[in-house]
Amino acid sequence: MTRFEGERLQAYLCPAGILTIGVGHTGPDVKPGLTITHERSQALLAADLLRFERAVNRLGGRMSQGQFDAMVSFAFNCGEGALKSSTLLKKHLAGDYAGAGKEFARWTRGGGKVLPGLVKRRAAEAALYMSC
Repeated sequence: MTRFEGERLQAYLCPAGILTIGVGHTGPDVKPGLTITHERSQALLAADLLRFERAVNRLGGRMSQGQFDAMVSFAFNCGEGALKSSTLLKKHLAGDYAGAGKEFARWTRGGGKVLPGLVKRRAAEAALYMSC
């Protein structure tokens, strides 16, 4: 996750306007001006990953390791609700893996704009999804 999210120890607004800290951590505990340690950032990352791993396990049915990893990354970035309602998940569950892989490219906007970082992230997630 750090590859895509980076790590910032002071709260900031991400390009979508969401208050964020650490390695992409969001939520009601993130307040303007909040500063955390690297150790706290890593603990938040571990808890967030566990939450999204459980969500993907609950929603995703059978999948390869690459598919699982790609969907966890997607859910971490876009949220469980986005994954749950996505055409990506619907195609995956229907066994249309090629179609599901193409869906990642539709999720490249933040704050209404196509973001180069999201274009790269989704391409990497799609490649990971299709790798196994």
